[in-house]
Amino acid sequence: MRTEKRRPDWLAFFTGTDRLAREYVQSHSRNVADVMTRDVVSVSEDAPLEEIVELMIGRRIKRVPVVRGTKLVGIVTRANLLHLLAELLDVRAESGNDDKAIPERIFAELSEQLWARVEGMRVDVQHGEATLTGVITHEWVRDALRVAVENVPGVEGVKDDMLLLEPFTGTILDPALQRRL
Repeated sequence: MRTEKRRPDWLAFFTGTDRLAREYVQSHSRNVADVMTRDVVSVSEDAPLEEIVELMIGRRIKRVPVVRGTKLVGIVTRANLLHLLAELLDVRAESGNDDKAIPERIFAELSEQLWARVEGMRVDVQHGEATLTGVITHEWVRDALRVAVENVPGVEGVKDDMLLLEPFTGTILDPALQRRL
């Protein structure tokens, strides 16, 4: 396998023999241990994107593994971040951040999702913070709603005032009370 970097012979003088030797091993070895990155920097899956961007810039890396505990669950690349940035810029250019227009965009987004039931749901927006009120019947819907609303242009934050209706008993669980317990 020929993956070595080709340099003029005179440049070897400035590069140093130790670096050239390391590069030779990485480009010619048949062992994974010789070619892998040893000082891996990773983030947890709930890490903010800002942290990943700072790691990429500060450490001059192109990919950051995402872990749950000790298990690899994904990789974020520079390309992923650039695609996301391009999408955000396109959407923000199309629509303003008017608090009155944001609920329309939220309901438009949620109407596209098969899991979202918006009947009886209310969305109030003040200074970009969307407050969700209504009733949900599954806890997993809470996180899905938060993620969907966070991704709507103009939304700066999400406040969850949704009540969980336990479908078998009809018991309503108030998340504010659960957080205090």
